[in-house]
Amino acid sequence: MRGFQLTAFKFAAIVAFGGFIFGLDAALISGTVRFITAEFTLSDLQVGTVVSAPGFGVIFALMVTGRICDAWGRKTALLLIAALYLVSAIGSVLAPNFEMLVAARFLGGLAFTSLSLASMYIGEIAPPQMRGKLVSMNQITTVVGLSAAYFANYLILQASNADAAWVTALGIDQYTWRWMLGVEVIPALIWLLMLLQIPESPRWLVLKGRLDEARAVMGKLLPEGHIEPHILEIQESAAAAPTGSFRQQVAEIFKPRLRTAFWVGLVIAVAQPITGINAIMFYAPTVFEQVGIGTNAAFMQAVIVGVVSVMFTILALLLIDRLGRRPLVLFGLAWGGASLFLCSWAFSQASYELTVSSLQALAGANIDVSRLQALVGTAFETDVAFKQAMYQALGEATARANEGVLIQEAIRIDATLVLMGIMCFIASFNLSIGPVMWVLFSEIFPTYVRGVAIPFFALIVSTVSYFVQQFFPWQLNNMGATEIFLFYAACISVSLALLYRLLPETKNKSIEEIEAAMVRA
Repeated sequence: MRGFQLTAFKFAAIVAFGGFIFGLDAALISGTVRFITAEFTLSDLQVGTVVSAPGFGVIFALMVTGRICDAWGRKTALLLIAALYLVSAIGSVLAPNFEMLVAARFLGGLAFTSLSLASMYIGEIAPPQMRGKLVSMNQITTVVGLSAAYFANYLILQASNADAAWVTALGIDQYTWRWMLGVEVIPALIWLLMLLQIPESPRWLVLKGRLDEARAVMGKLLPEGHIEPHILEIQESAAAAPTGSFRQQVAEIFKPRLRTAFWVGLVIAVAQPITGINAIMFYAPTVFEQVGIGTNAAFMQAVIVGVVSVMFTILALLLIDRLGRRPLVLFGLAWGGASLFLCSWAFSQASYELTVSSLQALAGANIDVSRLQALVGTAFETDVAFKQAMYQALGEATARANEGVLIQEAIRIDATLVLMGIMCFIASFNLSIGPVMWVLFSEIFPTYVRGVAIPFFALIVSTVSYFVQQFFPWQLNNMGATEIFLFYAACISVSLALLYRLLPETKNKSIEEIEAAMVRA
């Protein structure tokens, strides 16, 4: 790798570390669901509110991110985001009640624009032949952060159950969920300090007329002889673009000349979250408990999800500039849809029945099994019917607190089939639409609207993601696992059909070449 390529890699790696913070923030909450539900006596919708609060916050942040990026620069916006992550992490750890926890996580959601902004920045500093790999680093660091969060949650859970003096001294047994959320604090501080080392985006400097500064930055990122032609390309692109206010730039996205880019951006922005990925990633232990493997094993399966995510994201990184964006997306969606159909079918074959031996096992879980005697031998065909019976017999608070062990003792299901389906879905997502979406966002929009267009379509991603996260606990207890997996599989099928028709190939093309192909005169 040549010197300028190493420099581009360094700056991209620093910015992409924000994906690691995002991954931590997104996945650490998954391990706390049972604890905060019990401590604050939360309903399904309140649980969804805690988990989805960042998704709600980012909706508001994305409305102003484009303006901040274009007015103050990409670097300043990234520094603001890093500071928000840090303050949010500290506030979440110290939250005394449900309302303050939601507020702290909402504040962190204002920083979730790190994903779209990082893809924008990296796309603007990366040499064309490296852009796919470097932008995909954002996805790699995200899944590494997710994996680290699941692993940290598992270790903290094991520690909280250990009979050791240091566990009690540190309060891990009493404040388990606070320790889980506290994992984010140090990495957030490190990222804030690392961002001080990066330069401003050279494209932004050119657009602001700061050509000497742009040349200095480009001298680190491009080979000799390429700087002036590259500046000229950016200037020509900007000169040919319509000028106007921020509102006019937003309106430009809807103009006929950008119709192709608009529809590609819209479909992929809806398709990525509507797969249901955030339901599984943000509620991983809860999802695995539905299979009946128990709480400890569910946390361990979440760790495996993280490992699979990292492996297949790395594979996507290796293939994205070789095979191209389109083949990865189409193959990944087909594989993911088939995987979720498999999960839905497996849950449709499940049954739930308590036996005498089940009650003996439950007696050790601080459950008044006498209340369950009348249900022994009664078979339930769905998880929804079984949970409702548990609520009536034990009371909703007790049943929810012990849901994992209750399902574990009652369910009859081919757990291997479900676990295989979920892991295949995770693999397919991280091989395809997960990393490729951000690469496409960094490529398909002209320079003059990119600062507005990427946050705009990221806003669509975040809005759909918010609803997925907010309503998943309610869906799980009212629709059931069979219907949820079937719904997401159907959404993937529709997305696959639309992207097969619309999605272009952009590998090995400069941003200006892509613009010439996609933007009408």
